[in-house]
Amino acid sequence: MKYVVVLGDGMADEPIEQLGGKTPLQAARTPVMDAMAKVSEQGIAYTVPENLPAGSDVANLAMLGYDPQKYYSGRSPLEALSIGVDMKDTDIALRCNIVTLSEDEAYEEKTIIDHSSGEITTEEAKVLIDAVKKELETEEFHYYPGVSYRHLTIWDHGYVADLTPPHDILGKQIGEYLPEESKLREMMKKSFDILDHHPVNQKRRQMGLNPANSIWFWGAGTRPALDDFEAKTGKKGAMVSAVDLLKGIAVGTHMLNLDVEGATGGLDTNYKGKAMAAVDSLTEEGADVVYIHVEAPDEMGHQGSVENKVKAIEFLDDQVIRVVAEELKKRGEDFRMLIGPDHPTPISIRTHSKDPIPFMIYDSTREIEGQKEYSEEAARSTGLVMEHGHDLMDRLLQK
Repeated sequence: MKYVVVLGDGMADEPIEQLGGKTPLQAARTPVMDAMAKVSEQGIAYTVPENLPAGSDVANLAMLGYDPQKYYSGRSPLEALSIGVDMKDTDIALRCNIVTLSEDEAYEEKTIIDHSSGEITTEEAKVLIDAVKKELETEEFHYYPGVSYRHLTIWDHGYVADLTPPHDILGKQIGEYLPEESKLREMMKKSFDILDHHPVNQKRRQMGLNPANSIWFWGAGTRPALDDFEAKTGKKGAMVSAVDLLKGIAVGTHMLNLDVEGATGGLDTNYKGKAMAAVDSLTEEGADVVYIHVEAPDEMGHQGSVENKVKAIEFLDDQVIRVVAEELKKRGEDFRMLIGPDHPTPISIRTHSKDPIPFMIYDSTREIEGQKEYSEEAARSTGLVMEHGHDLMDRLLQK
């Protein structure tokens, strides 16, 4: 038996008037998931404990079977693992987004317009982070480029400062959300002067794109200590993701990290390439469990784009779930598949919520009486509630 997790990041939502009172998951054309729903188990699960932030870090740890109360040490340290930064026990990792701020006001009065700078390319972003690094790096603070708008700063002998995720304050004036730590705040202010008129951003403006004109620190944390996935579950695991957070979790848990050409973390990602890499890992590379993480629904939720969130879910259904299921059956493999988001990212708030997620577990070897569709409403209607989302992995593995 092979095991697959298809994680549509932020896929769950609330009913939207524009969609006739349906959620994006209900409105999307998802014939594969809906066919599975008729013979599968559905329910809801709480992936984010009340005392922890509703982040993809906490929620994906839970979906992988790691109790966040025990294993969570901050988001950025997990990304540091992916980038290959060997943190010391005295280091603090900080997520360093490059964001779009309004331009005319004093820094404290600026508004955050876009947490991802229009999903800036990794190539452009590296040039900008290198410019920041040249001006601001010291023995105390070190900068490392990541993927797209997601980068890393290591603070030597720092502390876990209370910092606000930029996607939580879209459209708001930033003054009251800036770090209390003066060193962090001053670097953010100086970064605007470095980046706002940088040639990369001048070109982006000419193309009608949002400039990436400031860094934004958040997600502080200490060096992580994660148990080996195979030792924990008895199964060899593989990870397919475009983002450093999930790649870092894979490094920390000693899962096989699968790199896929064209995997961007955006709506334009190489969905089929991810699906095929996952299947090959199960049938040719000895993996027992593969975790396919697709970031696009979450990004579209942050952008407030109803149309593109629906598209992302449709792409997930047709180019990931369909491809994986058909290929595994073609290769004679029995499999169980867990489908779900890590957390909701409702269009109405453009950020994550702690509401429970709808999940579905499909088994290619047996059919049960299921629901007419896979959706938030269908999952709630079954009455199955997993109070601890980290127990879902054991449920998938039938432990």
